[in-house]
Formats: sequence, structure tokens, C-alpha cells
Amino acid sequence: MRAVLQRVSQARVRVENEIVGAIGPGLLILLGVGQGDAEADARYLAEKSAALRIFEDGAGKMNLALAESGGAALVVSQFTLYADCRKGRRPGFSGAAPPDEANRLYLFFVTQLRALGVTVATGVFQADMQVELVNDGPVTMLLDSRKGF
Repeated sequence: MRAVLQRVSQARVRVENEIVGAIGPGLLILLGVGQGDAEADARYLAEKSAALRIFEDGAGKMNLALAESGGAALVVSQFTLYADCRKGRRPGFSGAAPPDEANRLYLFFVTQLRALGVTVATGVFQADMQVELVNDGPVTMLLDSRKGF
């Protein structure tokens, strides 16, 4: 499972020109589910996302985790994180999990984040979404559950 975490001052996602999820300060999390991923991958990434100390404390140092900063998370499914661009000019997506399994693990990830006390907004799985964000810093982190265990 892969995630791109972007520290934001605000973010929102639209589907058919309607805002379906929005947050103020916090994290925009683009989440991709790969072949063979399991609940352990989702749990690991949720815990890591919630606990990363990438928010500034009173002294201006990145020293606070998401919940400590009072921030929220906007989680958007993103199968293109499994794009294979090594050959040719058209990416392949065979490394992405099938939609039913990807959605199940995406929802499990969201549930895990909420269980950790994080306020979570979401996009709509498999929808054509427009994501708007104001990247704060900018601070952007890449996480991969296969590289973390």
C-alpha cells in the first residue's frame, strides 16, 4: 500500500462539481492499494500517517503529530500510485489491486485513522474527482507499507 501525505492548510475534493469532502489544516492523503496488500498494510500506514511528527510546534519545529496539531485528514483513493512507467509511454496499472479489494482496504484504512482519533473526510472511490489543496510548507511525504515492515 502506498500513500502520499501532503501537509495542507486546506483541501477539498469535488465529484460532479459538488464538494464531497473538505478539511482545514491537516493531511491530504492520496492512498493506493496494490496487489497482495492486506489489512496489516492499511493498519501500518494509518498508524504511521497519524503519528508522523510533521506539524510545527510553538517553536516552529516539525515536532507534532496530526492529532496533536488538531488537524484532520482528507483521504482520496489513487490507484495511479501503482503506475508502472518503466516501458513505453503509457503507464500500466497491473500492480494495483482489483477495485473490490482496493475499496475494502481503502475503507479499512479510513476506519483505522478514525480509531486513532483522527477526523477524516474522504473522496468517492472510483469517481472522477477534482482535488484542491493548499500545500503547507510544502511538506510532502511518500509512504510504502512494503518498505516499512
